Formats: sequence, structure tokens, C-alpha cells
Amino acid sequence: MLVCFAGVLLVGAPYLPTLSPQVSAALTLADLQPGQTLLELGCGDGKVVLAAAKAGYTVIGYELNPLMAAVAWLRTRRYGKQVQIRCANFWQPNWPPADAIFVFLLPKYMTKLDNKVMQQYPKGVKVISFAFRIPNREPKNTLNGVFLYKY
Repeated sequence: MLVCFAGVLLVGAPYLPTLSPQVSAALTLADLQPGQTLLELGCGDGKVVLAAAKAGYTVIGYELNPLMAAVAWLRTRRYGKQVQIRCANFWQPNWPPADAIFVFLLPKYMTKLDNKVMQQYPKGVKVISFAFRIPNREPKNTLNGVFLYKY
């Protein structure tokens, strides 16, 4: 079990539950319409995925920890094809088309995130980051410790 929780530190951030005010802030900043797609990199227990699905969004959540991916899948399974939980390292695959991306990553990964977003979404995407800023980019908006970036 220790490996499942500690291993994610090598690619992103430890599991910490996102508090309700930050979930609400993230969805407000995303400003998506029902049917649009939110990609969550490191979806943990699925709290953000669940809230986004309830708002009518299509949601794809990546989670490296198989135990947390299972919890996220169980919490969101009633949304069927509207939600996908992928137990995978989100740095490896090409990311699917998305209208917004939500992340909670440690600062040392934010430049890597910036580069990957520019590579994967040349036509632009919104990035919502909880707690940590993307170096050399000014957020377009902030709310309750959540930052919005537009590419």
C-alpha cells in the first residue's frame, strides 16, 4: 500500500483530498458548458470528477495509484460513459481532446506541465491549477487558491 501512495510523488503530487471550496472554485474558473470535457491529471478519490459529472461535463480522470483509481471509479460509475477513470501515468499518453484541465501538482512539475500543454493543445485549452502556479505565466483569474490559465 505504501508503494501505491508514495509512487505518485515521482510523477506529480501526493494524494490530498480537494476541499469543497476549491472544487467549486475550479469548476467556476473552468466555466464549461454541459457536454464539454474536463481532464483531471491525478484524480485521487474522484471528488472533482464527481462534481464535474454532476455539472454535466464529460470527464476523464487519470490516477496512477490503483487503489485511488478504484475509489474514483466506484464513486463515479453511475455516470457511465460520461466519466472515464484511467489508471495510468498521465505523463505517458497523448492526452485526449479537452476544453479544460484540472491539476494539483508539486511546483517542480509545473514547467513540465506547461510544456506538455503547449505540445498537446496548440489550439488552446484552459488549465486550472490548485495551489501552485505555472512559472513564467500569469493566471487569468484566481479564486480560493485555484489559478486559471488560458493557452
